[in-house]
Amino acid sequence: MKRRWWILVAVVALALTTATLVVARSLSGPSTAGDPAGSTQPVPPHRHPVFAVKIDDVPEARPQTGLGAADVVYVEPVEGGLTRLIVVYFSAAPALAGPVRSARATDVQLLSQYGRPTLAYSGAAPEILPALHAASFVNASPQEVPDLYFRDPARPAPHNLYVHAARLPSDDVPPGEETPRYGPVPPAGVPASGYAIGYGAARFEFGWSASTARWTVSLDGSPVTSTESGAVTAATVVEQRVTVRYGEPGEYGTVSGSPIATTIGTGPATVLRDGLRFAASWTRATPDSPTRFHTTAGTPLPFAAGPLWILLVPA
Repeated sequence: MKRRWWILVAVVALALTTATLVVARSLSGPSTAGDPAGSTQPVPPHRHPVFAVKIDDVPEARPQTGLGAADVVYVEPVEGGLTRLIVVYFSAAPALAGPVRSARATDVQLLSQYGRPTLAYSGAAPEILPALHAASFVNASPQEVPDLYFRDPARPAPHNLYVHAARLPSDDVPPGEETPRYGPVPPAGVPASGYAIGYGAARFEFGWSASTARWTVSLDGSPVTSTESGAVTAATVVEQRVTVRYGEPGEYGTVSGSPIATTIGTGPATVLRDGLRFAASWTRATPDSPTRFHTTAGTPLPFAAGPLWILLVPA
């Protein structure tokens, strides 16, 4: 009888121990058994939908609205040596953005790396409209969402069209990979206090401010400002050298042809971050792939947290 009692005690103790281990395992998370790395695979973070707005940057359009909220600002070459901005928001779109201007062929290839973003633009040449409507983004011109646009009578047309950016429609399809990629500063940078990038009829200058840990932004000798936030700054600046071809006369609605920047492939680049300048290269394999940057030694070159300016410059 005494022997049976001890067996019963042992069975109960074993059951309690097993139950304790099961509870402990359930509280500590999934088992890592069978994982060669010794840990569970990380869950990708939620990526918010992306909104992009074509914004004018000629003198009549300044100061613009909505630049202060930008996550990424692309500068692209357009006709006559001028430039235009593609302002990208994925943290939060501002209440207003503008002046809104027309889309270009460059936008179709460039924005495809962002999943299925929304593109707000004033319109486009008839020759490019089929490509825009077939592209992997939500078209949000006044033709599709007229109630979201208005004109400021205090400014001259066509530099007076604005969009209620925070109300833009979205398909809620974020990019499949982290775009852009942020991270710690790598080695191989050299100190830089300023940098200038020239186009045919526009010149951008960036100056490092150690007190704010940001690059100041100037265009044609004047600071770039935004009506809602004041002076515009950047945490990282990229000069991305790209192949540019010019459309045949009339191909995209212009007499001399419109510059079309190729953003798939590889090429040289210069990256400014943390008061340093990096000689770099960029690569992008497919329309759905993100653009990645590396030092000349092949080390990944992520960006500093904060606003990012990428200037597409003819190679």
